[in-house]
Amino acid sequence: MLDGLTDWVTDVVNTLGYPGVALLVALESVFPPIPSEVVLPLAGFVAGRGDANVAGMVAAATLGSAVGAWVLYGLSAAIGPDRLHAFTLRRGRWFGVKGEDLDRAELWFDRRADTAVLLGRCVPLIRSLVSVPAGFRRMPFVRFTVLTILGSLVWNTALIGAGAALGDQWTEVGDVVGLLQAVVIVLIVVGLGRLLWRRVLRPQLRSGGHLPPGDL
Repeated sequence: MLDGLTDWVTDVVNTLGYPGVALLVALESVFPPIPSEVVLPLAGFVAGRGDANVAGMVAAATLGSAVGAWVLYGLSAAIGPDRLHAFTLRRGRWFGVKGEDLDRAELWFDRRADTAVLLGRCVPLIRSLVSVPAGFRRMPFVRFTVLTILGSLVWNTALIGAGAALGDQWTEVGDVVGLLQAVVIVLIVVGLGRLLWRRVLRPQLRSGGHLPPGDL
């Protein structure tokens, strides 16, 4: 399936050029299965062989990043914090999440919103997801857009520049991004596992007398 997706991405970039890159990056921001580690280095390769301009590809990709981020921001803002809190109160126990956990998460994001959006746009997997809490908290739209563009500009420039520099070897960029993505996945799994242990498994074992009160 990934090979077929790569072939489709290649056809779109070769056929449509700048608009194709903008479209693919916008879709990638909303539908992560479209891999930026394929779209962006390929755009760089196309520019490097003389069929386009590197700066133009970066601009198109950054525009697409902003549009995709706006979609997720808008959907999350439409749901809003009230519905999110109501869902957490009704269903949060399934995941070991309580209302006060959401409150703490929201306070954390409010204090670090600028950094989270700016740096989040440079982290695999997190790149798209960071638009969701920004929308839920209804972060000022102009500030969200500026930070999204700045963070995306760094990411897009790095991957498109690498693709242009590597030429026919542009696919090697995906290997590096894949490694970074694997690290992010491990950290997320560890974090979720720790949350599950603290909020669900440990209380159940303790209530059954299988753990002493002070056990971690």
